[in-house]
Amino acid sequence: MATGTDIAVGGNGRPSGLLGALFDWMADWGAVVIESIRMTGDLTLFAGRTFRWLLTRWPRRETLLPAFYRIGVLSLPVVALTGMFIGMILAVQSYYQFRMLGLETRLGAVINMSLVRELGPVLAATMLAGRVGSAMAAELGTMRVTEQIDALSSMGANPIRYLVVPRFLACLILIPMLTIMADFMGMVGGWFYSVVWVGIDMKHYMYNSQQAVGSWDLFYGLFKSLFFGAAIALVSCHRGFNCGAGAEGVGRAATAAFVYSFVLILVLNLVLGILLNQVYDVIWPGGAKLFTG
Repeated sequence: MATGTDIAVGGNGRPSGLLGALFDWMADWGAVVIESIRMTGDLTLFAGRTFRWLLTRWPRRETLLPAFYRIGVLSLPVVALTGMFIGMILAVQSYYQFRMLGLETRLGAVINMSLVRELGPVLAATMLAGRVGSAMAAELGTMRVTEQIDALSSMGANPIRYLVVPRFLACLILIPMLTIMADFMGMVGGWFYSVVWVGIDMKHYMYNSQQAVGSWDLFYGLFKSLFFGAAIALVSCHRGFNCGAGAEGVGRAATAAFVYSFVLILVLNLVLGILLNQVYDVIWPGGAKLFTG
């Protein structure tokens, strides 16, 4: 005998109607959470194996130098071009507001501070994730699909040491240099628009820029870039090693490598920014620069 509390169920045994839709929504979110936890744990184990090989035995020169060239040297043009145009865009967007306040000569301080502390590291890491991270995931994914990684293991060579560690070191070591390039070209772009294009006095522009940006600000950006590079390498290599079957799996691995790397860059940028600001407030409560000049 049916009662008022009976719930209609479908042919698959699940509730139907609005309650069934709510049930499916909760099940979908539960699957996403479980998969996220599983992937996070797998990535942690993958990073642990990478650091173990990094600390016990460095890769050979023959595998390290090509990774340095592909990741560092070939990324210089796109990073330099991006940094220059970002500096010019900052100058364009800020000039009219500063002119209304009569602070045109302070424009260089704002542009250079923004580049050195935030935009330079984040843009260099984003370009590295888009150009290098996707390529690494696609390359390693193709090797997984064609069973080249399995062949390395069968010959006694550890794939982590041979394939992942050189790429990790290249990203970790070279991203600060790419960040410096992005910072420099951004400053050049901002200077060109501010001084050459709109005619701001160069002496005051350069003086204010020098006074605003100190060694701590440069360290601030370069320190964060180390974590960005490590995150890009680990996520991209992990996606490539866990690539799905076929060309579709390789494409998904390359896309996921960029998306996950970009999200992780933003999260790390927030966390590291908060921590570094707290360290700065503890060591220099008066707001003094780390070094002068």
